[in-house]
Amino acid sequence: MREFIYFSRSAPTTGNFGADLMKAGRLDIACHVIINAFFVSKKLRDNVGMHLVFYGRPDPPRHLEMYPNIVIPETGKAYGKDTIDISKKDIAGLLKRMLYKYKKDKRTEVYAGYFIEKKNLFQVIDDLIKQGKTIYLLDKGGEDIRSAIIDDNPVFLLGDHDGLPSKELKRLKQTTKLVSLGRVTYFASQAMTIVQNELDRRSTFLSKERQLPKEIKID
Repeated sequence: MREFIYFSRSAPTTGNFGADLMKAGRLDIACHVIINAFFVSKKLRDNVGMHLVFYGRPDPPRHLEMYPNIVIPETGKAYGKDTIDISKKDIAGLLKRMLYKYKKDKRTEVYAGYFIEKKNLFQVIDDLIKQGKTIYLLDKGGEDIRSAIIDDNPVFLLGDHDGLPSKELKRLKQTTKLVSLGRVTYFASQAMTIVQNELDRRSTFLSKERQLPKEIKID
């Protein structure tokens, strides 16, 4: 499974926000990121997880987890399937409902595969590292993603339009692997698409390689 962490300094930590998503702590960015995390043409990606970490008002932080289409190996059945729609309006509505369902000191499952709790960015990352995950931080100073070695179950961390706070960034660089998308600075949603494409291409190549007869090798 591939996972993503999206960090926002300004995204609200209550469901009491209006229809103008740009004024609601730039939730419009979060919605675009979610769309590019889960959707491709005519279908919903499987085995992709999304972590949203919001630091906006009035009661930060909030950690929202989304697993809309995770296949359980033991049963082969999907968990949380078809509980997310592609429109920005529908996704904003989902975020609103999740934020409203927050309960103090609890990790609440709002819908099957959708959770909310009070947890900061470093707590989220530490939990993932304890699970054996490698965290990849998108950073211009990192190794080019096209040549970087990426684990089978990677977690990519990206920030909103303001980026990650400098204090947190310094600490993050000590516990994550830095990868770069090149010299151009992309929107968060564009960065999500580029990473997904890179992982898709690698997955396709490996699938073809495994189908080749054993006597044929790829240099």
